[in-house]
Amino acid sequence: MSMVPLPGLKEMVEGISKERNLPKHAVQAALREALLKGYERYRRTQKLDHFSEEYFDNFDVELDAEQEGFRVLANKTIVEEVVNPDHEIALSEVQEVATEAQPGSIVLVDVTPNQKEFGRMAAIQTKQVLAQKLRDQQRKMIQEEFKDLEETVLQARVLRFERQSVILAVTSSFGQPEVDAELPKREQLPNDNYRANATFKVYLKKVGEGSTRGPQLLVSRADAGLVVYLFANEVPEIEDGVVRIVAVAREANPPSRHVGPRTKIAVDTLDRDVDPVGACIGARGSRIQVVVNELRGEKIDVIRWSPDPATYIANALSPARVDEVRLVAPEGRRAHILVAEDQLSLAIGKEGQNVRLAARLTGWKIDIKDIAKYDREAEDSKLAAEETRLDQLAAEEEAEFEEDMESSSEAEDVGTIDETETRVGS
Repeated sequence: MSMVPLPGLKEMVEGISKERNLPKHAVQAALREALLKGYERYRRTQKLDHFSEEYFDNFDVELDAEQEGFRVLANKTIVEEVVNPDHEIALSEVQEVATEAQPGSIVLVDVTPNQKEFGRMAAIQTKQVLAQKLRDQQRKMIQEEFKDLEETVLQARVLRFERQSVILAVTSSFGQPEVDAELPKREQLPNDNYRANATFKVYLKKVGEGSTRGPQLLVSRADAGLVVYLFANEVPEIEDGVVRIVAVAREANPPSRHVGPRTKIAVDTLDRDVDPVGACIGARGSRIQVVVNELRGEKIDVIRWSPDPATYIANALSPARVDEVRLVAPEGRRAHILVAEDQLSLAIGKEGQNVRLAARLTGWKIDIKDIAKYDREAEDSKLAAEETRLDQLAAEEEAEFEEDMESSSEAEDVGTIDETETRVGS
């Protein structure tokens, strides 16, 4: 078999493998693809005929590290009469070396050109394509390595800054090479100091696919999943399943810079001897303080979940003291929260943050009211009037729908009669 020499092939594969943190077989695969592109380029310049994109799918490249060279091979179908010599080979030609050959069988044929010009052109094309193929191999390796780690937490180290994003180095496990990950502006915490080589725990939101430029890993410091992980890692009762996290509402990047990041987390347990809130807070706040420190001072409210909506909503508005919760429209999940005047600002929170997070946590629309000024009869009248208006709208929509259905039915009946008359007349 003929061979195109590639001096230093073995050393080149080993060097690229170390430099790119890729296994040798991945480097060789990229090199074979690049050399095959070189062969395609050579063929296209040698022949003016148009080749389709799939024309060279039956061709492959074989690397020989020991002899430092490569061959071009093609799978060809045995036929009686050859029409396309790139895809077919004559039966008589094959039977010269294999008398048992039959038409329709596939044979592997060495099609390496003998021209010296091919080696030079292949080298040029290989240099142009190899870098891209190596990047493709790296993307593939990252996808395989990190796909199962989506929605988990990784340790990261700050490398550099690109526009408003922070580029971090993360690893999937001990001993694995570092991989670049992007922490966009919207996923950063305002209290973090992203200096070079600073380390953080980050939540892996997504592993990118395809041939996108830049880091494939999208990580977050603002995702609620990070809070869940930190508590599960710090509270043995959560890891053991004794205490469960029911819901999390987090505002890591408040709409105003005058309001700090804050999280509300609802926990519960089926064990009567365990206090789920106390378990998360720890003795003298030791457990929750670890989480707060990791989140750079973010305020965290741990509250007890309850199957009773009124109790759950009252707990969610902590640290405010709630006098009464009125579920004014259970179907629409709306509630009036009655508090004393001195609790109003605490219940609402700075720029509405506390009530906003409580609403997200519970899934109820919450309206804070001063209990001293709350007029129950007036509020009940408003609700009754609103319900009447909604009922009227629903009735009108239903009537319009029924009218449309009747019109549609009449039109179908007319069409049926016309068709019948046409058949009778004919």
